[in-house]
Amino acid sequence: MKQFRIIIEKHPDGHVAYPLGIKGAVVGEGDTYEEALADVKSAIRCYIEIFGPEIMEEESSAVETFLVEAQVAI
Repeated sequence: MKQFRIIIEKHPDGHVAYPLGIKGAVVGEGDTYEEALADVKSAIRCYIEIFGPEIMEEESSAVETFLVEAQVAI
């Protein structure tokens, strides 16, 4: 077992989930939070099975992860 941090976004047409700490694109989706989480967990297992554990990034020393919104002049 390995602990992953997973971001789940709620959109008008469903949920999208993606993990932090994996090299490459791993995404799960579903109509509900639970379905998106289950789908991304399955995708993580499959991705590691295909590409090997070296696709996982080194352990982060971060204690927490924050989501913020910020305005940037463009």
